[in-house]
Amino acid sequence: MRILVIEDEIFDILKKSFESECFAVDVATDGEIGSYLARTNDYDLIILDNILPKKNGYDVCKEIRKAGKSLPIIVLSVKSENSIKVDFLNAGADDYVTKPFSFEELLARVGALLRRVKDIKEEILKVDDLIVDIKNYSVKKGSKEIYLTRKEFILLQYLMKNKGRVLSRAMIIEHVWDMNIDPFSNTIETHILNLRRKISPKKGKKLIYTIPGVGYKLA
Repeated sequence: MRILVIEDEIFDILKKSFESECFAVDVATDGEIGSYLARTNDYDLIILDNILPKKNGYDVCKEIRKAGKSLPIIVLSVKSENSIKVDFLNAGADDYVTKPFSFEELLARVGALLRRVKDIKEEILKVDDLIVDIKNYSVKKGSKEIYLTRKEFILLQYLMKNKGRVLSRAMIIEHVWDMNIDPFSNTIETHILNLRRKISPKKGKKLIYTIPGVGYKLA
């Protein structure tokens, strides 16, 4: 899952916290950049602060919806007045969280919105004898536990949710990494290679396929 945090004060804490939960996170610290990124990139969810430099959260929210983006938006604000909450909800926000808040509560709200919008019912993904438990961050090949790094886990999860579908390099970058990745590096190839070594032993069945000139497929 890839999210955009548009926030100018606690963005670093939010980025680190969401990354620890296996999200890819982009950050914008003012409303103008945040609006541009939200309208020109493909995100699963946006965390949007109300009070921002250059452009406030209310205007950013309206611009995102005007651009035809239907992804969930959670607004953060120090203001608790009902009238402000109503204005944001009418502008297209899906939830409104008053500061200060606990990250656990915010994470729960994020999870609830993602389940509702994407109708995610599966917490256990399975292809052949490979099993991924999303909730418990565990991977098994048959009865054997497999250790994956956080990024390997996110990549495998994305491949399994799209099993049988060819995913281009650009699609993988967009959904698994944040915008700081060097698109000309071999990071993706290295992670694919490591995943293959871990989930497909030499004598085991091949699961991740390279489609020359196109991308990768798990099947």
